[in-house]
Amino acid sequence: MIYLYALAFAFTLVILLVPLVRSLAIRLAFVDRPTRRKIHAKPVPLSGGVAIFAGVVITSFLFMDNPSLFRTLFIGGIALVITGLVDDGYKSRSREFPVWPRLLVYIGVAFIPVWQGITIQGVSLPSSSAMILFSPAVAALFTVVWVFSLINMLNFIDGIDGLASGVCVISSLTLFAASLIFNHNDTAMVAVALAGSCLAFLAYNFHPARIFMGDAGATFLGFTLAVTAIDGTLKGATLLSLSVPMLALGVPILDTVIVFSRRLLEGKGLHRADNLHTHHSLMKWGLTQVQTVSFLYLIATVFSLLSIVVLLVLH
Repeated sequence: MIYLYALAFAFTLVILLVPLVRSLAIRLAFVDRPTRRKIHAKPVPLSGGVAIFAGVVITSFLFMDNPSLFRTLFIGGIALVITGLVDDGYKSRSREFPVWPRLLVYIGVAFIPVWQGITIQGVSLPSSSAMILFSPAVAALFTVVWVFSLINMLNFIDGIDGLASGVCVISSLTLFAASLIFNHNDTAMVAVALAGSCLAFLAYNFHPARIFMGDAGATFLGFTLAVTAIDGTLKGATLLSLSVPMLALGVPILDTVIVFSRRLLEGKGLHRADNLHTHHSLMKWGLTQVQTVSFLYLIATVFSLLSIVVLLVLH
């Protein structure tokens, strides 16, 4: 029942906070203005990520008893939300925030789990009960790469109404189930707090969106999912169980692989924003925003069900 209470608390908190941050964003003209690359036709308030951050962090503080995990989410989240709000502020003035300051912050944030002892510590082969332990440097490298990648991947798919928040609900519920199976109750609590927060935000963000989460929200979602996956399933994984978070986060991972492959083939910079994402391609084929999002929800659900099958095989 404690997880249901946490889910309900996070949902209620975000449901109440979003209208407040939306009203403030409108008053300050803190809006995402349409451009040639973007899909929406009218300015949409930004800063929804602040409500999501508050929902996850406050719920985790009240319902979870793991200081290192909470510090990781709070410190990393604060850094990402502030950076995202600066980036969103540039967008509200129809300008682009330079990419390198953002990347440096993302790299710094990716080291926070390492600092708090949340790392990918090793891997064991299916045929052996012995684990291959990584050296501290290798463990830190794998952890930083994983966290940095997820921060960017969730940001990449936040391109149409309801996609990032809906996929995050599906992924976080899958990681919640995985954490319970592995008896990692604290990460299960973070996952359910994230699911409740994103589900509440989705009520305002589904097409036609009344508010966007902005970079502040998307990067925080990626960071939280990455840390939850490490602490819940990746700390000491078998080769087979490595597939669980990969499948649970299949949509953003697959989208990033497709987009980067296309950019490389076309000779474009990997960091350059474009219309090569999966959701853009689906809409070019004639799908509406709702149809596109629904299709990608279905794909995310299939990936998540496959990860659950893997978990059941492992146990």
